[in-house]
Amino acid sequence: MSQDKDRSLPSAGPDFEHLLAQAVVIEAGSGDERTGAQVIAPDHSPRTPVAESSAPSLRAGLRVGGSADLQREVEQLLYLQAELLDAKQWQAWIDLFDPQGVYWMPVQREQTEWEGSPSIFAEDKLMMEIRKNRVTHPNAWSQAPMWETNHLVSHVAIESAGDNAIQVRSRFHMMELRRDTVRHFGGSYRHTLVRDAGGALRIRLQRVDLFNGQAPYDYVLQIWV
Repeated sequence: MSQDKDRSLPSAGPDFEHLLAQAVVIEAGSGDERTGAQVIAPDHSPRTPVAESSAPSLRAGLRVGGSADLQREVEQLLYLQAELLDAKQWQAWIDLFDPQGVYWMPVQREQTEWEGSPSIFAEDKLMMEIRKNRVTHPNAWSQAPMWETNHLVSHVAIESAGDNAIQVRSRFHMMELRRDTVRHFGGSYRHTLVRDAGGALRIRLQRVDLFNGQAPYDYVLQIWV
């Protein structure tokens, strides 16, 4: 394009084709110039990449850990869990857990235990019952009108299916509405599932890793994600 803003572009045709045939060279920078965030904050450095050994194997989820029936059974359990949370059916949701079940939301994805480290949630069934009684109290401010959630669960992959436990990972997104404010939470679930005496799947461990857990919020989470 000509540098003269008043000059119109040449019309298509033989006179224009020779312009297209000309070599155009765009010189790249040396790589030493700062761009993007580094211009604003020269000391900015990107987050250290997660070591490959600490990331879950994506290939493990390409195979269904047993059969298509097991895949559907696991998916239906996770979908039911989302429905119960959105419907505020807290007791029915708690009943999905095994008697030794634990709901755990670590502060950082690198955490491997909750007894010696801070966590956003680390609750057995007794603590879940206490939380349920608090949020269902008539004076519970967190449950004021116009407070709703909407969960989406996807990418359900069975990593392993043994006689004693089934290991599952999935992704989730939760939208929370409180009066006129909407918050979004997303991340991954890691479930350890077992079967009860009747053969039904129960949750032994549910780990919730929020990808935006370190973001600033006006108020803390009152209920399970």
